[in-house]
Amino acid sequence: MQTNNHKIVDYDAVLDAKFGKEGTLERAKAEEAAYSFYSGQILQDARKEAKVTQAELAARTQTTKSYISKIENGVITPSVGTFYRIVAALGMRVEVVRPIY
Repeated sequence: MQTNNHKIVDYDAVLDAKFGKEGTLERAKAEEAAYSFYSGQILQDARKEAKVTQAELAARTQTTKSYISKIENGVITPSVGTFYRIVAALGMRVEVVRPIY
């Protein structure tokens, strides 16, 4: 792993050193936490852009303000059903597409 002025040359080496090699349980846990945090940030940004409070979103999705907060902070990952309810309540949609080869 080599860095110059905080520029990472080999990011895989950084991840391996910090979270274990790809395919290990430690790496999988770190990746899951990162996905939870990132997804929460996307939902938080969308909620704020829609000018909806956590309490309003909770009411629209039959959850609680505390639950919405935990999702936005990456503390928990909602079930797929709850995720879709949140997305719909924010006027968004999820699109699953097959890559073109």
